[in-house]
Amino acid sequence: MPTLLMTSPPEHSTTIQVGGEDEEKGSIEEIENRDDSSIQDEEGREGWIGRFPKKNPSSRFNADVIKLNQTTLNTKEVKRIERKIDFLIMPALSVCYMFYYVDKTTLSYAAIFGIQKDLKLGKSEYSWLSSLFYFGWLAWALPTNLLMQKFPLNKYLAVNIFLWGVLLMGQAASRNFTDLAVLRILSGAAEATADPAFVLITSTWYTREQQPSRIGYWYLANGFGIALGGLFGYAIGHIKGALPSWRYEFLIIGALCSAWAIFLFIFVPDSPARTHWFTREERLIIVSRKRNDHNIGGSRQFKWNQALEAFMDVKIYLFFLFGFTANVPNGGTSNFGTIIVKGFGFDTLETTLMQIPYGLTIVAFILLAIYINHKLPPGYRTYLMAVTNLPTVVGFAMIAWCKGIPARLAGYWLTGASNAVFVLGLSLLSGNVGGDTKKAIASAAVFLGVATGNIVGPFLFLDRESPTYFTGVVGCLVSRALEIVIILILRVVLVVSNKRRDKAVAEGRVTYDVDSSGLDDVSDWKNLAFRYVT
Repeated sequence: MPTLLMTSPPEHSTTIQVGGEDEEKGSIEEIENRDDSSIQDEEGREGWIGRFPKKNPSSRFNADVIKLNQTTLNTKEVKRIERKIDFLIMPALSVCYMFYYVDKTTLSYAAIFGIQKDLKLGKSEYSWLSSLFYFGWLAWALPTNLLMQKFPLNKYLAVNIFLWGVLLMGQAASRNFTDLAVLRILSGAAEATADPAFVLITSTWYTREQQPSRIGYWYLANGFGIALGGLFGYAIGHIKGALPSWRYEFLIIGALCSAWAIFLFIFVPDSPARTHWFTREERLIIVSRKRNDHNIGGSRQFKWNQALEAFMDVKIYLFFLFGFTANVPNGGTSNFGTIIVKGFGFDTLETTLMQIPYGLTIVAFILLAIYINHKLPPGYRTYLMAVTNLPTVVGFAMIAWCKGIPARLAGYWLTGASNAVFVLGLSLLSGNVGGDTKKAIASAAVFLGVATGNIVGPFLFLDRESPTYFTGVVGCLVSRALEIVIILILRVVLVVSNKRRDKAVAEGRVTYDVDSSGLDDVSDWKNLAFRYVT
């Protein structure tokens, strides 16, 4: 195991108030004197072609971050900058995620508006349309994660969101199963960028400690998206135009989606080293405040040693299984949930309104999980995930075996707790993998699991069992139970790894430079300062 020079940890470093009245002379003054637009904080290809690929933070930028890491940052200044980050990043990601969820569930609303009858879909063709979306996602999951390492993250995401909208509007013109199937596959490929891009953006701008709450905040838009989707569905169902309601659904949501993508492309920054929204001193502070993460990254180079390491790391396979077991139920309920609820005895418009309490239940569970996670001491996040998943198991049991409509409807709403589990799981992904290439592959692994689960899920819902879908509901219950097992196994792996590293440091077999260990693009295996979030 390599040995690096040990320096004093941050808590023992020299105190210099950045932006305060008692600011000392030296490295900080030198950094501030360089705060002008002529400084290039990124390195990459020059010329017209060089405008498109992502650029790495410059050696000067990293050197100034290391100098700043040897100081104690002014708490008020950091909080001011973080409020500015929140104002820029959180609303943007929330709106993106709302469109992301509404976009995925338009087929579900189209089902209750008569798309099966209008396009003369066969008995199994609706299930195939649900799954074909994720075949596109599955095929593009790894390539899109690698492309996110190559191109400015926000710009790449905005282009894909624009394509979501265009393809969704295209679905409104579908004449038969084949037309819709092709467009669904392409839509799935475009949306494969979404979740991993949101997680990477969050890990770029926020510390590991902040990531669970910030992921939770934009994931709240999932619940609001469901509620808003219900309101959209109810409103669109009242349109008395020349087209069927399901075509208006695709056209209106698709147009709004593409319009938002243009706004995102123009106004949201790509990285701390590349934004006009912050001064240079603020950009340095943004990165320096993440000094204890040992996981900053920002490189655009693909590293084969990190790729090999990813395929050797058991965590990556557990992340895949987590994504799979979490999304077998999602693949079923996101496409058949409205049909199940309608089978409780509601009419079409009442069914759309029943999605509003479901969405608000998701919001409530996510907020509760964020609050509890914030109050718990470090080391309990995976336990919280396991416990939060229990209501989903109970909810599916209520749908399957309870007789009364109120109990079954309450069970359906309870299954929304799973969204809080996935929020915490995404924070484990963003905080527990080091190295940009390895992180890209880990992200792809999770979302390959997401895509596979969403492909499998709809086929558990058998046409002959409509509208109760007993086999599908029980399959979702079993998948949620297995998800709890995967979470606990992942916890064991992470805890054991941390104990090994702590023991090596205590015995003097390992030393490292705490001020610079997180700036280099190295994996969590190679970064001796790295500790896993459990």
